[in-house]
Amino acid sequence: MKSNNRLLYHFVAFIIVAIWGSTFVFTKMLLLAGLSPAQIFTFRFIIAYVLLMGYSLSKRSFRLFSYNWRDELLMLVLGITGGSVYFLAENAAMLFTTATNTSLIVCSCPLFAMLLFAVVYRHSEHISKVQALGSVLACMGMAVVVLNGHFVLHLSPLGDLLAFAACLCWAVYSLLMKPATERYSTLFITRKVFFYGLLTIIPYYLIVPGFPSLDVLLRPDVLWNLLFLGVVASMICYVAWNWVIGRLGAVVATNWVYFNPITTILFAWWLLHEQITIWFLLGTVFILVGMYLADKGKK
Repeated sequence: MKSNNRLLYHFVAFIIVAIWGSTFVFTKMLLLAGLSPAQIFTFRFIIAYVLLMGYSLSKRSFRLFSYNWRDELLMLVLGITGGSVYFLAENAAMLFTTATNTSLIVCSCPLFAMLLFAVVYRHSEHISKVQALGSVLACMGMAVVVLNGHFVLHLSPLGDLLAFAACLCWAVYSLLMKPATERYSTLFITRKVFFYGLLTIIPYYLIVPGFPSLDVLLRPDVLWNLLFLGVVASMICYVAWNWVIGRLGAVVATNWVYFNPITTILFAWWLLHEQITIWFLLGTVFILVGMYLADKGKK
């Protein structure tokens, strides 16, 4: 039964990452429609937050605030690292460095999450050698997939630093989910992430004001893409992802981020008819073996 449960957790993690890997198409369409990355983030989080709040209000166990101010501060940090700053850093990095550099750096966050987890929880949690080896092997596989045989990186200090900031944000988010899931429900945590993500994006609009017109937002292609990003990629996937982290642990669950470039390339192959290379297949094998070892080392 325990083995079946773990398979279920991994399957849910795979579905989440597959959805996140496909969002580049919907985001690209919204960018072409005239929306900025910050506006896309804002609208998808507004949709997700309103729906989650509506559902939460229908529950008898509804809670607006955390048990104490320290936990409320924890939720604020989760909203920053898993929301506003993460998305802003990742999207801004694309303006100053290549997509390859950004993908390579951001998708290496599971390795940093493992290192942070080992340092912070060294007395209560132990990362085995097999688990560490699996994480490193999966990271190598991700690099092979992203680089795709072109082992030339165009360094851009500012862009690469922003990508690393996004990487570090997601690693911290994964780390802090451990104490959060021990005291609060997945629904409560996710609602707080959306709320504080929206709250902390406000200073950005003081610097770069402006929203798209209502005519643009009500265009069918824009509206449906925002609904997909808000309802599926944000609300459902964030709730499910936080649930998976609580079941598999931060290190094992976050290793699924290595799978993100695979789903993106498969989606591009399916819709855009891009070629699948031997490097993609080799990197995929490395990732799958590494994730298997990481999960085996957790047991």
